[in-house]
Amino acid sequence: MTPAHHSGFFAELVCSNSLRAVSLQNAVGLLKEEMCLLSSLVMACAFKTRLPAGGALAVDREEFAALVTEKLESHPLVEVVRSEVTEIPAARPLVIATGPLTSPAFSRALAAITGADSLYFYDAASPIVIFDSINLERAFYASRYEKGGQDYLNCPLNKEEYTKFYHELCHAAVYRGKDFEKEIFFEGCMPVEVLAARGFDTLRYGPLKPVGLVDPATGEKPYAVVQLRRDNREGTLYNMVGFQTRLLRGEQQRVFRLIPGLEKAVFVRYGAVHRNTFINSPLILKATLEAKAYPGIFFAGQITGVEGYVESAAMGLVAGINAYCRAVGDEPLIFPRETAIGSLLDYISTADPKHFQPMNVNFGLMPPLPEGPKKRERKELMARRGLETLSIFRNKFQHYLH
Repeated sequence: MTPAHHSGFFAELVCSNSLRAVSLQNAVGLLKEEMCLLSSLVMACAFKTRLPAGGALAVDREEFAALVTEKLESHPLVEVVRSEVTEIPAARPLVIATGPLTSPAFSRALAAITGADSLYFYDAASPIVIFDSINLERAFYASRYEKGGQDYLNCPLNKEEYTKFYHELCHAAVYRGKDFEKEIFFEGCMPVEVLAARGFDTLRYGPLKPVGLVDPATGEKPYAVVQLRRDNREGTLYNMVGFQTRLLRGEQQRVFRLIPGLEKAVFVRYGAVHRNTFINSPLILKATLEAKAYPGIFFAGQITGVEGYVESAAMGLVAGINAYCRAVGDEPLIFPRETAIGSLLDYISTADPKHFQPMNVNFGLMPPLPEGPKKRERKELMARRGLETLSIFRNKFQHYLH
């Protein structure tokens, strides 16, 4: 057992009992539909144990986990062995799905094949916002000292704006971790609110330093600057540099929208600093979830660098399909990027390994549509494209899904 789990059931939901939105206007809704197309056991059990929750898929957590467990334990081709695994098994194909609370012993075994520098034991993630939600009348492109062209979007603050932001940041509500989530901070990834607590000007000499930048609207150096860095190839997502935080999600929205240019920011990932074992997938994994250096070893679930129940289950689904491919002598499948599943796989296998952090599914990961449709229509069209693409792609391995 881990410190977070309380039952012996598989698929125990240790936090919320919600698997989030079901609408195709939401990327996680599309992800669910794609998983249903692939005969997902997790989705089938979730819908059978569904509770009323408006537009969300909430489940009776005990019934859900018990049903998943019953399905697996009663399956004629599944043998359940309940014991601790401390070394990498020799069997191939092999799926490693040890989750965010991987035991110390198995973490050491993982480090031996992934490299100690590529195995992380905590999240220090900054928020990511959708580019279309940034107010470009306030933000401007520039790199410090004009080095790097338009690599960064800069949100300038004058002294009054900075003072208000600083005050609200220092008084915002933060997440208090569980007993097993010790507050171990590193100077290189200190929560922004912890830095702020050290003094009024600490941020201005740290992540919000304005040196080497000139605000084109004023022709002067700003009092402070929040920088955002492109987070994907298409430039649809931008990362708030140096803004890892323990603020509650609602507080992140409230406080960070005080920053000029982010007044209406749409967050697709919130900042976090908490215990979470995951591998540096861009260095280690192919888009098939197979280890680059160890053919036949696949990784699945949250340890791959995806965030959320549904995303983790989706990675398990792909790892299972591709492990079967290896078992029967076929090549593992690469899912199209136009699908929600494929976009997640592409992200965790091609993101910048120097800045890799766990990610929820979102439309910003998917290839953009041609210009034209309005934002709401774009989501619907992207969802339709994803389902149509997966339906065609599924024909390649329909016989695997019995």
